[in-house]
Amino acid sequence: MTNYMKTIYTFILFLLISAFAEAQQKPIHLIIDADTANEVDDLFALVRAIDEPAFNLLGITSAQFHTSPQATENTVSESQQINEQIIKVMNRPEIKLPLGSNVPLASMTTPSPSKASKFIIEKAHEMKDNEKLDLVILGSCTNVASAILEDPSIISKIRVNYLGFWHTVKTNTYNKKEFNSGNDPLAVDVLLNTVDLEFNVMTATTSQHLVFKKKTIDKQLKGKGGIKDILVNRWDTYNRWWTKKDPKKKEWVMWDVALIEALINPEYATITPLETPKENTKRTIGVYTDLDKKAMEKAFWKHLNKL
Repeated sequence: MTNYMKTIYTFILFLLISAFAEAQQKPIHLIIDADTANEVDDLFALVRAIDEPAFNLLGITSAQFHTSPQATENTVSESQQINEQIIKVMNRPEIKLPLGSNVPLASMTTPSPSKASKFIIEKAHEMKDNEKLDLVILGSCTNVASAILEDPSIISKIRVNYLGFWHTVKTNTYNKKEFNSGNDPLAVDVLLNTVDLEFNVMTATTSQHLVFKKKTIDKQLKGKGGIKDILVNRWDTYNRWWTKKDPKKKEWVMWDVALIEALINPEYATITPLETPKENTKRTIGVYTDLDKKAMEKAFWKHLNKL
């Protein structure tokens, strides 16, 4: 190889490495859709995401959870209030907080429009040709499904990351009798049936393995003020209605945190291309089938300690 060819080769290699490094450093454009008032883990997931440098967090939209036995007539407003509290305490006023729909879809062709669905549409259209808007759904799918029904032209501009379903990997069978899915089953089917929609799901089956212990929560957060005390108080005061086990709440499944950590650190989770449920349009989606719970929890506390 001549010196000239070596120079050209070195230059091309430099360009490729630089392009790869730039792609790796480019933040994920993100909107999180959360039923924050429904549980405890939503708050932990939001706090994990808000100051994460890997994210360009454009907004947090509020979601309804009307099937909860603790539900009021306006669950979306409850989620909205907590979202506003978190943003205020963490001093991030530039993060938008559009209000979502308080009711699920009336049909698979009828959206439930809201400020949240309009915001999703607006931000999707702001994406450049080589970009996608990542939508993280931590509760019901109402707002995202509504946005797609209102403006199908956004489908190629978005990627949906959903926390829901029970799933058996060996037989690739889905059980939609899961809390998030049950709060708007029609919206879930809209997303599954949208052929060109990039759709990844962190199943309840996989995320249930990420469990935090109360003694760790107290050691890391209690008495440290600000958002950390808010997280501790939420754990202490929330009525865990779905189980009588562990009445002292010594442990809590961090379902939503698992999805956030998987987006920040893809190496901590395994995503497998699988076919959709049999009752839905046949296509391939991404299903998280495994996670490194120890690495995820370590990353979570490393980030929280910086706050």
